[in-house]
Amino acid sequence: MKKPGTFRISLGRRFVIAVPYGWLLVFFVLPFLILLRISVTDMGSGVDPFTPLIDSGRIMLKHDNYLSIFSDGTGAGGTIYVDAYRTSLKYAFLTTLCCLLIGYPFAYFMARARASVRPALLMLVMLPFWTSFLLRVYAWKGILADQGVLNNLLLGLGIIHEPLVMLYTDVSMLVGMTYVYCPFMILPLYANLVKMDLRLIEAAHDLGASAWKAFWLITVPLSKSGIIAGSMLVFIPAVGEFVIPSLLGGAENIMIGRVVWDEMFSSNNWPRAAALSVVMIVAILVPLAWYYRSSDAASGTGR
Repeated sequence: MKKPGTFRISLGRRFVIAVPYGWLLVFFVLPFLILLRISVTDMGSGVDPFTPLIDSGRIMLKHDNYLSIFSDGTGAGGTIYVDAYRTSLKYAFLTTLCCLLIGYPFAYFMARARASVRPALLMLVMLPFWTSFLLRVYAWKGILADQGVLNNLLLGLGIIHEPLVMLYTDVSMLVGMTYVYCPFMILPLYANLVKMDLRLIEAAHDLGASAWKAFWLITVPLSKSGIIAGSMLVFIPAVGEFVIPSLLGGAENIMIGRVVWDEMFSSNNWPRAAALSVVMIVAILVPLAWYYRSSDAASGTGR
């Protein structure tokens, strides 16, 4: 018979584990199943995306919503949807890379700063979250416009003689996305670097390693988990970004978020919009699951 204290500990442990699982079930698995159900719905000429899947005893599943994503009848891979996927993955990767190049030195500086200064630096990183997301993106339109702050500054300094075209280009897209998502890279890196044992660096210096060699061989490998966490926090939302490409990107920079919006609200084709979303989710989750499974197997913790 278990003691009352042991029973309470076991019950509390199960409750703590059940809370995140319940959250994922309600806010991820259930919406995903709804998307999956809509993606195989045959709306016909109607407007109801929840048309019954069983009619007169027959199961009515429409797979054309998935087939049309990858083929337009003239050859696989030639659709606007595939191009949108490629564009989204490209910009998400470049945004993640820019955030890492900018965020790692900042997080390293924060972690090595005096303990009394760290809260202020952390506050500076989180300060943009106190302002509306839309206002921050619109602010970049004012900075990068032909008659914006940056062009006027460069013209005033005599560096350029005519305004540079920066808005509605690849540059404006990357600048906006890097600015918005950089805190998501800095915070995990800082949390990882601030816990690092500095005696390892001192030992490397005692053994004759230069500052750069000690950083590359000790600091970077030990911060691998922070790099991976920050990269996922940036890459995953950047793939489906809709607001920044719409406000800062050009007509040729069509990302999958804009395509899903057009299919759902302009074309009223909810099944295809749902199919596009399902494919994007699977394309992200499968490599992540493979990576974690490989990591567990390499560390000997896999089952």
